[in-house]
Amino acid sequence: MGAQLRVYRRRIRSTKSMAKITRAMELIATTRITKAQKAAEAAGPYAREITRAVSAVASRVSDHPLLTESENPIRAAVLVITSDKGLAGAYTTNAIKEAESLSRLLTEQGKEVLTYMVGRKGIGFYKFRDRPMADSWEGFTERPSYAHAKEISSVLMDKFVQDSAEGGVDEIHIVSTEFVSMITQRAGANRTLPLEIEKVEPKVFDTEFGGPLPLYEFEPSAEEALNQLLPQYVTNRIYFALLESAASQQASRRAAMKAATDNAEELVKNLTRQANQARQAEITNEISEIVGGADALAAASAGSE
Repeated sequence: MGAQLRVYRRRIRSTKSMAKITRAMELIATTRITKAQKAAEAAGPYAREITRAVSAVASRVSDHPLLTESENPIRAAVLVITSDKGLAGAYTTNAIKEAESLSRLLTEQGKEVLTYMVGRKGIGFYKFRDRPMADSWEGFTERPSYAHAKEISSVLMDKFVQDSAEGGVDEIHIVSTEFVSMITQRAGANRTLPLEIEKVEPKVFDTEFGGPLPLYEFEPSAEEALNQLLPQYVTNRIYFALLESAASQQASRRAAMKAATDNAEELVKNLTRQANQARQAEITNEISEIVGGADALAAASAGSE
């Protein structure tokens, strides 16, 4: 067996082994997508209802420090959610690009940007380029919990209630990846505070119970209810963003591993074809040598006679 044929066969074996690994990672990501989707769907109704409740309370409060935008905002906090592991396609890259675009926009508006990073890949990206980070978290992006969201929100809320002259922030933005479908995941940025009142289409009857929707009543006051609801609202927004990003991360990893598996299988086909051609060339060469040797022996025998 020739040296070229040995090289082809060695590359075929290694490529097949790589295809088995990427195929296994694709199947693991597929199973984790389902779990992440269920977690996000379970958190969705509470996220929608607390948003409606906060919007209802905010409509009753005329002046509140967490609702009023600063006349001259000087500092903004940007929470960026990336991944702890690689091999997820452009998931982390898209989130970082969205964060950089938002940071440029805020900087053009004359605001100082404080970056809060979630995910080992994003942290490594910023550290490698010596970019400052106000705080960072890692180790839970694939399976986030409410406790993780509460830890992050407490840090951001402390910065928000702090006076801007003492290092506090005037705005809080979240950069995360929305899970649109198994194929599409979209990175985007949303402002969490100051609160943007969401307009909900009014409904007269509750479709589930067939009666009128209840009106909110606040005890002891709307201001006190808002003080209690806003921290939970911010925590829930962060938690929902973490869940959506976790599902998006697994979907992106599944797509990347499927593409890698398909490319490996295509490479095996090409290498097998080249190996067959090399083997055929060796066989043809050996036959030519045998035929040439036989002709030489026949000519020698004819000359001796």
